[in-house]
Amino acid sequence: MDRTIRDLAERPTPAAAREWLRRHDGDVLAWQRAIAEIPAPTGAEEARGAFLAERFAALGLEDVRRDEAGNVFGRLGPPQAEGVGVVLAAHLDTVFAPETDHTVREVDGRLVAPGICDNARGLAALLAVAAALRHAGAAPARPLTFVATTGEEGAGDLKGVKHLFEDPAFVPDAFVAVDGAGTDRVVHRALGSRRLRAVYRGPGGHSWAAFGVANPAHAVGFAASGVARMPLPPTPRSAASVVRIGGGSGLNTIPQEAWLELDLRSESENALEAMYVGATQAFVKALDTVNRQCAAGTPSLTLEIVPLGTRPSGVTNVSHRLVRSAVAATRLVGHTPELAAASTDASVAIARGVPGIALGGGGRGGDPHLPSEWYDNTGGPDGLYRLLLVALAATEIPPGA
Repeated sequence: MDRTIRDLAERPTPAAAREWLRRHDGDVLAWQRAIAEIPAPTGAEEARGAFLAERFAALGLEDVRRDEAGNVFGRLGPPQAEGVGVVLAAHLDTVFAPETDHTVREVDGRLVAPGICDNARGLAALLAVAAALRHAGAAPARPLTFVATTGEEGAGDLKGVKHLFEDPAFVPDAFVAVDGAGTDRVVHRALGSRRLRAVYRGPGGHSWAAFGVANPAHAVGFAASGVARMPLPPTPRSAASVVRIGGGSGLNTIPQEAWLELDLRSESENALEAMYVGATQAFVKALDTVNRQCAAGTPSLTLEIVPLGTRPSGVTNVSHRLVRSAVAATRLVGHTPELAAASTDASVAIARGVPGIALGGGGRGGDPHLPSEWYDNTGGPDGLYRLLLVALAATEIPPGA
């Protein structure tokens, strides 16, 4: 086990913080329930952000504020210290519409509600770590900046954390994202993505009387087939998925417009670029195929490719002290570390050259992004303690190490 983590765990402050987490587990679960019951679809996180800001202030964090993107900040550390130090972040938004029933139910010992793990648990973990450290009188070597971010999910395209890094003064020494439940995974590889929509437009018409005009829906079919046949690199793992198709206005009408949306993913920027080129070539080939088949003298289809989002890829090396600390802390609480790749708020930090990882907030969860999402608090305090140890250890890593 990493000696740094073992020594850290033997100090009075982390021990006192761990005891607080054990004794106040019910309070943490109450925060988690309260957060989950506040609707926070991407782009409408204000109410949930206000709750976090109130709690940050009540816990005694300094410099509690919100920025133009809706991110919520709190700070713990030496008042005279400059910079943000180590960032502990969790996203505010969910994939669920505001009219979704967000009531938390208890079923067979589990909490069940939309977003109860992703990311009510992550946000409750921020509050738990801040509260435990305040109770223990922690004086971290460098500041700990707590951030509840906006726009992490789907079309949010990591909006909140991207906004953070637009500020030249925002230069973290390390970045730890807290996303969902769990005490095993250490996400140190950023899973990049490119998302785009291909829109085909044509004259349309009656499906019998106008048959022979270029059909946008046929072009979508050819395009989807072309994407499915695209060769993908054997390593690193990559994926090209048509995720949505739409268009048309009736059963007896050739559509004037049809479209598909594509999600490209890889841990490699070079692989993403190659897949993007291959996909756009498939779109253009589909356009050409349908236009060559249309009746003489009829209008051709047009193609518009619309970017929907870009998420960066990258890696924090397994030899970096941040990753080693997370692995050691996982073992310290009796779990087996699993090194993994995912798209999280930490991805932006990693892509900017900042040491970054993502961890779960303890316990176990299932059915992510479904109304039946559930959380089981077995081992929950251990996961929070792991997170606390990693955060404290990160404040002691020399900048640039």
